[in-house]
Amino acid sequence: MTVYYVNSATGANNNSGTSEDAPFASFWAVENLKLQPGDTVLLAAGSVYNDQLDLKYSGTASAPITIGSYGIGDAPVIHSPGDGIHSLYASNIVIENIKISDTGGAAIYGGYVSNWTVRNVEVDHTGLAGKSGSVTFRTGSNITIENSTINDVNGDGVWIEKINGVTLLNNTVTNAHGTTADAVQMNDSSNILISGNYLDQTGAVSPKGVLALVRPVNAVIEDNTLVGGGFGVAAQAGTNIAIHDNDISGYGGYSWSYAVGLGDQGDTRDYDISGNYIHDGVWGVVVSSAGTTSYVREDIDVHNNVFDDLSQAALKVDRPASGAFHDNVIASDVTPYSISPAIIAANTFPVSNNTTLEEADALFVSLDSHVAGDTTHVGAAPIIVAAHDSLKISADTDGAHHGNLLENDSSANGILLLRRFEGEVVGKNGLTLTGQYGTIHVDDHGDYSYTLDAAKLAGVSADVSETFHYKISDGAAHHFDTDTLSISIDVDGVLI
Repeated sequence: MTVYYVNSATGANNNSGTSEDAPFASFWAVENLKLQPGDTVLLAAGSVYNDQLDLKYSGTASAPITIGSYGIGDAPVIHSPGDGIHSLYASNIVIENIKISDTGGAAIYGGYVSNWTVRNVEVDHTGLAGKSGSVTFRTGSNITIENSTINDVNGDGVWIEKINGVTLLNNTVTNAHGTTADAVQMNDSSNILISGNYLDQTGAVSPKGVLALVRPVNAVIEDNTLVGGGFGVAAQAGTNIAIHDNDISGYGGYSWSYAVGLGDQGDTRDYDISGNYIHDGVWGVVVSSAGTTSYVREDIDVHNNVFDDLSQAALKVDRPASGAFHDNVIASDVTPYSISPAIIAANTFPVSNNTTLEEADALFVSLDSHVAGDTTHVGAAPIIVAAHDSLKISADTDGAHHGNLLENDSSANGILLLRRFEGEVVGKNGLTLTGQYGTIHVDDHGDYSYTLDAAKLAGVSADVSETFHYKISDGAAHHFDTDTLSISIDVDGVLI
């Protein structure tokens, strides 16, 4: 297991490459190695490479081949007239802690590969030669993309095709441009988990949609924020699909635009669509077909969702289908459903127990008052109460300062979650942001740690402060409140 170092500024290809003092200069030297399982190739922080990196050899499950970075500074950057990283038939590969931008093709392309992990990779301005998919995997198994950022690319942000075992966790994909482009498109794949991602197409030029799944099998799509595009989730044909606890909004541009659509491009079986907050769009959940009407559409359960600010109905069913639409919360100015007369007559898609937002809020308050044994203020108590947070610290104190943003807040149902911090989604792994005077990390349970940056306080003589804004929820998508954390910094080291 050998570690190889590459530094485009100080290296030479006739070096050994096995130490920071004798690094290679280019990918040419790396590609002339026969990398072994467990080998690592590290690119120097701040270095730039104007070529495609070809990976030809495989690691093992216990000893993958890793491409990463070393040193202090900006992530190393790969530019390329072709793909940034390209591989065929290689397995057990880890790509981490690098940036790929301004490529003619994909940022990362893997064909006939298995057991790849892409983590903490930044992708920007790729697909300049018109190739689809800034991160692309075709045919294989076990692909994980996590904690990575993809922005301002031509073609799909992520393209997955014929992969068994796909995990997308806590990624941010914004502005995938093109009339056929989605933030994420996945075709003919199975055993899929898409969780904690922020996918936003509002700034894309002529995008198609946000998340497109074509014929998936065994997929879970949960806790994501999906914004913009012509649609939110297109899971048009598939088996055993769970779409729950997502925030889907801002989709439109077409008369058919929907938050969740299914029923086209093949048979559709066993869908659970629940707990989603669907708002600021056209249609809600659509069971339909643009072409063939003979596809099977069965066991589609749409329940416990919130529908608000839609120009069309919360539910549309205009092709033969079986399922149910029940226990949803629908804004009073949104049409609850549009179901064809034939399906209503057949009673294959019954509607029951849906309420308006106003009724749901009144019930929540009533139940809370009943539990408290006090009915004198029914309807007056807010469902969520967020109290301002503050932290006072001294500049001469080393280490991180800790607290919890939710400990002084309350909710009627006893549940509190930190959803957004400074406009960013707080995923399951938390969120780290750089402020004016330090760095803060928060998690979805409200715990935070703030670390001062001494360099940013150099030359500052007066006391300073900075403020962070955040949004909390009680787990129901339409119940939330906003608040702030103010941090006061005593620069001279004396707290009064």
